[in-house]
Amino acid sequence: MKTIFITGASTGLGKATAKLFAAKGWKVIATMRKPEEEQELNLIDNISLLPLDVTNLAQIAETTQKAIASGDIDVVFNNAGYGLMGPLESTSDAQLVRQLDTNILGVIRVTQAFIPHFRKKQSGLFISTTSIGGLVTFPFSSVYHATKWALEGWSESMAFELKKIGVGIKTVSPGGIKTDFLRRSADMSSHPVYEKWIGKLFAAFNEDHFSSAALIAAVVYEAATDGKEQLRYVAGEDAKAFYAQRLELGDEAFRKQMAQIFLEN
Repeated sequence: MKTIFITGASTGLGKATAKLFAAKGWKVIATMRKPEEEQELNLIDNISLLPLDVTNLAQIAETTQKAIASGDIDVVFNNAGYGLMGPLESTSDAQLVRQLDTNILGVIRVTQAFIPHFRKKQSGLFISTTSIGGLVTFPFSSVYHATKWALEGWSESMAFELKKIGVGIKTVSPGGIKTDFLRRSADMSSHPVYEKWIGKLFAAFNEDHFSSAALIAAVVYEAATDGKEQLRYVAGEDAKAFYAQRLELGDEAFRKQMAQIFLEN
């Protein structure tokens, strides 16, 4: 039985991925900040829960050690993250630090903690949830995009060094996930000068085009099991459409198109 370690498993994509892998016969170590409050995953036989706040260095060390002590880990799914949105002018330093700590440093530190385990057995796979926001940008999400573009570049560089020790790394880049990102996983800053444009931005989003968490979880499973040396998996029809348009139009024309769609309608 293979084992996957998942961060951010309490809701959304993390929870859907835990359920899918468990249903496929995997052992799942599902981590979250408050496992004592979980009322669903704890009822599934081949899922175990561990506490993990990816901004807590001591807890990263403790939880990864416990996970490794329980048996070989085959896949680490770095999924914990959220979106900080709003104008940079009104974003507090505390918001900046929390976003960077969670979305980029948390992924790097969890990965670093598992590398010795994978190196010793000369196998293993890291998968990180980035976002279509790591391949294209939207207005008023600059710090969020900074973290997701950083993850894409970091993963691409890590692929070189991890390959030398028999270890893989991949990214899954979803678009919108229904009832998840904008309603639950977003932190906002606000400033009256920018409100009219932010209102246009949100009005342009159509959740009917968003994907279910289960659909994106299926892409995570594909990445974990297809045996391909492929770095990026763009997930969801909206994400695929945006990314294809960027590649087709080129950076500058695509950027102008995005401004028309989200700020000028």
